[in-house]
Amino acid sequence: MSFTGLVTFLCDKAAYFLDHFEKVKLVKNLLVKSPAFENNKLIPSKYTCDGANVNPPLTIEGVPEETKTIALIVDDPDAPMGTFDHWIVWNIPPTTHKIEENTVPGTEGISSYRKHAYGGPCPPYGTHRYFFKVYALDVQLELSPPSKKKDVEKAMQGHILAKGELVGLYRRSR
Repeated sequence: MSFTGLVTFLCDKAAYFLDHFEKVKLVKNLLVKSPAFENNKLIPSKYTCDGANVNPPLTIEGVPEETKTIALIVDDPDAPMGTFDHWIVWNIPPTTHKIEENTVPGTEGISSYRKHAYGGPCPPYGTHRYFFKVYALDVQLELSPPSKKKDVEKAMQGHILAKGELVGLYRRSR
């Protein structure tokens, strides 16, 4: 390939890249914490099926200014029959920096418990991991309450400005 041919080739590739680059969103990080437990540490039984079974308090830091809404998904990838969804919530106000214990901060979808509610950890055996995943979105999600996690994840595609997660562990004492 001649020098001119190489320059033409590189210019064409650069133009293609620049044309498509603006369609790619850079996802920022959120810091998700809980005053009830530390990341990768045990979740107190109060927030499980062995206790009051209420959602733990969460704090969210780093929400971008342009956020229109926040979504929260809590799931357990260690469940014996595949990932178990404990809580699905969307259209949480973008000004939310704290989700209080035992509250409903937005619209709740259907969990694997087949309820519109938080369902705490309740592993049948062993220690399981529970992922509290928070997403800052650039749109309100137009979903009906019977929506499930897959519906929320599909609606979020291309709209995630920032995301973060907190992992809690739980093992039932028998």
